[in-house]
Amino acid sequence: MKKVLITGGSGLVGTEISALLKGKGYDVAHLTRNKKDDYPYQQFEWDIQKQEMEEEAIRFADVIIHLAGAGVADKKWTDDRKEIIIKSRTESASLLHKTIAKMPAEAPEHFISASAIGYYGMDTGDKLMDEKSAAGNDFLAEVTIKWEASVDQFETLEIPTTKIRIGIVLSDKGGALPQLAQPIKLYAGAPLGSGKQWMSWIHIVDLARLFLHVMENKLTGVYNGVGINPATNKEVTKAVAKALNKPLILPNVPSFAMKLILGEMAQMVLGGNKVSAEKTLNSGFRFKFEDLDKALEDVYGS
Repeated sequence: MKKVLITGGSGLVGTEISALLKGKGYDVAHLTRNKKDDYPYQQFEWDIQKQEMEEEAIRFADVIIHLAGAGVADKKWTDDRKEIIIKSRTESASLLHKTIAKMPAEAPEHFISASAIGYYGMDTGDKLMDEKSAAGNDFLAEVTIKWEASVDQFETLEIPTTKIRIGIVLSDKGGALPQLAQPIKLYAGAPLGSGKQWMSWIHIVDLARLFLHVMENKLTGVYNGVGINPATNKEVTKAVAKALNKPLILPNVPSFAMKLILGEMAQMVLGGNKVSAEKTLNSGFRFKFEDLDKALEDVYGS
C-alpha cells in the first residue's frame, strides 16, 4: 500500500484522515515539530521557521497531504496574527518544495493540500460559487490565494497537485461547530446577524473520505470540500439546537455586537458562502451525510 506523509496530522482534519487511511491499510507518517512517545504513527521532524526537515520524510512519501496552518479563528486578527496565519501555510509548503527540489528522484507521486472556501471571500451572498468562481478581496481570500499559490509551485516539479477548498467542518472535536454549539448548550444560542448568511458545511467523515477519494483516483486541480446542501446560519443554529435537544429562546445576535466582540473576524460569521459540490459529485464521490439533521445526529449521537 502507498505511504502517506501528512502535515498538520494531529489537527482536527488530520486526525480523521490519518485514522481512515490507517484503517484502509495505508502506511501513515506525520511531520511534527517535536516527536512524541507512544504516538500511533511514524514521525519525522521539521522546523518551518528554520526551514529544516528530515529528508527521510520525502523518501518515505508516495503521497503528501498538506494540512498544516495556524488556526484562522483561534485568536483576534492583529497584524502579527495575520502574518502567522499566512506564513504557517506558505512557508510550510515552501519547505516541502525546497526539500523535494533537492532530491527529485524521491518526489512524491501526488501532492494534496487543504485550502478553504474563504478563497471566494467571506460574504458572497446568495450566489452559488464553484471552483471557477473568482477569488474574493478580503483577508480570508488573501490567505487562501497565497496558500494555493504556494501549493501550485509543486507543479513546477511535475508533481500532480490537488487543492481541496474546505467548508465548515461538522465535528464535536473542534472547528466551528463547538463554538456555535456552546451557547446553545447554555440556553443562550441564537442565529448571528440576519441569520440568512450561507454556511457550506461538510461532515468530517465525508471530508476525510474526500481526501481518500482524491488520492485513490489521482484527481488533480481544485475541488470544493463541501456537502451538497448548504444551509443558512439560522437553519444550522436550529438544527444544532434540535440535535442537542435544547430550545432557542433569544433573538438574533445583532451584527454590531458581533463586530464589537470580534472586530474584523466578525465578517467570518456575519457573511457566508453558498458553495457548489457539483464537481466533487461529478468525480464519482458520494456523500455519506447529505442531510444536515442526520449529520448533526451522527456528530452528537442523538
